[in-house]
Amino acid sequence: MIKSDTDTDTDNVLAKRTLLLAAAAMGFAQTVLFAILAPLGREVGLVEVQIGAIISSSSLTLFLVSPLWGRASDVWGRRKILLIGLFGYSVGTVMFASVFQAALLGYLVPVTALVLLILTRVANATVMAAVSPSANAYMADITTIENRIKGMGAIGAAGNIGAILGPAIGGLLASISLLTPLYFSVFLTLAAAVLTLFALPELPKPTVIKKQPRLKYTDPRIFPLVFAGVLLFMGFAIVQQTIAFRFQDELGLSGIETAKIVGISLMFSAAAALFVQLLVIPRLSVRPFVLLRISMPIMMIAFAMMAMGQTQNMYILSMCILGLGMGLAGPGFMAGASIAVSSEEQGAVAGVAGSCPPLGFTVGPLLGTYLYSIDGSLPYWFAFSSYFILFLFTLKFKDRK
Repeated sequence: MIKSDTDTDTDNVLAKRTLLLAAAAMGFAQTVLFAILAPLGREVGLVEVQIGAIISSSSLTLFLVSPLWGRASDVWGRRKILLIGLFGYSVGTVMFASVFQAALLGYLVPVTALVLLILTRVANATVMAAVSPSANAYMADITTIENRIKGMGAIGAAGNIGAILGPAIGGLLASISLLTPLYFSVFLTLAAAVLTLFALPELPKPTVIKKQPRLKYTDPRIFPLVFAGVLLFMGFAIVQQTIAFRFQDELGLSGIETAKIVGISLMFSAAAALFVQLLVIPRLSVRPFVLLRISMPIMMIAFAMMAMGQTQNMYILSMCILGLGMGLAGPGFMAGASIAVSSEEQGAVAGVAGSCPPLGFTVGPLLGTYLYSIDGSLPYWFAFSSYFILFLFTLKFKDRK
């Protein structure tokens, strides 16, 4: 039976909505973790660098396996890989939260808790890595080149909706316990997985699958964006992993108070990014590197404010400005990678691009927490310098049409 154009359009609308809901659920889950991890880690006796090591280890795993999942989605189908990621993330998060629960109850000493937290987070990251490349590749499959940047922007916007709701709801749930937001995120991710299982159409497979050469990070078509992406997300990771310590130490807050105020700041940051992605980017007709160039000075202002700020309002305002910059930079990075390669390589490039944030988040948390242990403002001045270098780097490369 041959589908009509109307049927195909309906399937694409349903697919887009399902992808956006899955992205929103993942945005919620990831933002909740960053809001509670720092105070939660201190509650079980971990120091800053150890807490950073949890994120770095899982991010390194994401970096290593994301390209594999991207290529797997080219062969096995986007839907199947997306389902593996969503269901796997739910199970892994329960394991991760259970280790924290045991440590809070005194069944685990800090060293044992650290080892188990790293192991469960790495296992979680192995399957979680399937979500981003498969979702982005699916969106690339059902959008034209002309609408690609809008499609990627929509996924980013959906993730930011989840990131707005995550801190807001997570802050309320943290009043019950610091682990309650994690368990609630499992419920949402499972709901997204079930929705994907029943509502996301399976894309038709080509009759002949051409084996594509492996897409390397050094491929001249994408290397400038790979380098830019790693630096971009490294600086962002430095902030996300240290801002809770900054709030707690500078303002003298308890663990639950820290989770609430960090949740509020992340909520405003995500709201600012969402504003850019929904209302600004659709009205812009600029190429990917232009978005990156515009975003760098904006985020450098935010880093300077974080380094010099001493009040709660100043930190929250700086996070809002950072969100504005990331709202421009994220879609520019993903769209630039997508349009640089052929349609047959969309899964592969989504995997490569999807591995750049994890690589940045591998280096960023460890580096940021180490710098923070030396001086509370040092991580933000380092991020400022890194983005200045990145801004100069983007000036040397031409955008692809």
